Amino acid sequence: MFGFGTEYEGLAFWLPLIWAALIAVAIAMYVIVDGFDLGVGILFRAAGHENWRDRMMFSVAPIWDGNETWLILGGGGLFAVFHVAYAILMPALYVPIILMLIALIFRGVAFEFRFKSERSKFLWDYAFHFGSLIATFAQGIVLGAFIQGFSNDGRQFTGGTWDFLTPFSLLTGVSLIFGYGLLGATWCVMKTTGELEIWARRMAVRFLIGTIIAMAIVSIWVPFLERHIEARWFSWPNIAFLAPIPLVTAYTAYRLFRDLEEGRHVRPFFLAIGLFLLGYLGLGISLFPYNVPPALTVWQTANTVDSQLFALVGFGIAMPMTFAYTAYAYYVFRGKVAEEIRGGGYGLH
Repeated sequence: MFGFGTEYEGLAFWLPLIWAALIAVAIAMYVIVDGFDLGVGILFRAAGHENWRDRMMFSVAPIWDGNETWLILGGGGLFAVFHVAYAILMPALYVPIILMLIALIFRGVAFEFRFKSERSKFLWDYAFHFGSLIATFAQGIVLGAFIQGFSNDGRQFTGGTWDFLTPFSLLTGVSLIFGYGLLGATWCVMKTTGELEIWARRMAVRFLIGTIIAMAIVSIWVPFLERHIEARWFSWPNIAFLAPIPLVTAYTAYRLFRDLEEGRHVRPFFLAIGLFLLGYLGLGISLFPYNVPPALTVWQTANTVDSQLFALVGFGIAMPMTFAYTAYAYYVFRGKVAEEIRGGGYGLH
C-alpha cells in the first residue's frame, strides 16, 4: 500500500514499539487527569458540609468530561492497532469494564442533575460518590487482572468469565481507591481554601499512608506472579539499574508528606502524580514487551504495517489536539474555587 518494500521489516519492528508508547502515554494521561476527579468523588460523601461538596464538584466540573477523552484515545488505539490483544482482553475483562462504564455514566449524569435539582440532590451526591468509587475499583481490578495475565490459545481467550477476580486483583482495586483518593485530596488542597483545604490536607495524609502501604504490598507480590518478572527485577545487573525506582518513590512519598505538613498548595498534587508515574514505570518494566501477559508481545499482537501507518496519521492529529485542549482547559479554569458559590458560574478566582 505505502510501497516501502523491504523496509517493512524495520517498520514491523519499530511501529509496534511506537504504538505501545503512544497508548501507554494515553493511559498514563487518563490515570492522572481522570484519577484526581474520580478521587474527588471518592472523598465526596466524607465532606461534612454542603458548601464543601459544592466547591469540590465545581473544582472539576469544567474539565471532567475532557479528562475521559484519554480513555477513549487509549482504548481506540488498542482496537485500531493491536486487534489480537483487544480480542483477548475484552472477553477476559467484560465484567469489570462494563461495571466501570455504567459507574462512569451515573457519575456523569450526576454532574448535570445535581446542580439543577433540590429535592433529589442527595441522590445525585450518592451517584457521584458511588459512581467514582465503583469505577475506580473496577479499574483497579482490570489492572490486577492484566498484571496476572490471561489464558489464551493463539488469538482466543480460553479462560473463564470470573478469572479476573482474584485476591491480587481485589488488592489492586482497593489500592487504586487509595491512590485516586490521594490525587483527589491533593487536588482539593490546590483548588480550595479555608476549612475545606485544611480537611483535604488531613485526608491527603491518610490516603498517602494507605497508598504507600498498598504500593508496598503490590510491589512485593508482583515479582512472584510470574518467573520472568522476578528475574527481571532481581537478576544482576538489572537490580542495580532498577533499585533507584523504589528509592525515588520513597523519597517522593516523604517529600509529599512534608509538603502537606508545611502547608504547600500546588506541589503536593504534582508529587502525588509523580508517585503514580513511578508506579507506572515499575509496571512497564515488569511487563514489557507483553501486552497480553504472560505470552503475547506487542509484535505478536500488532496489525499489519499498513494498518499501523494509516492509524498513526489519525493518532498523530488527535493526540496533539487532545494535549492542547487539555492544557488550554486547565489554563482557563486555573485558580482556587471561591468559598461562596453563587449563580451558575464555576466560581474560580
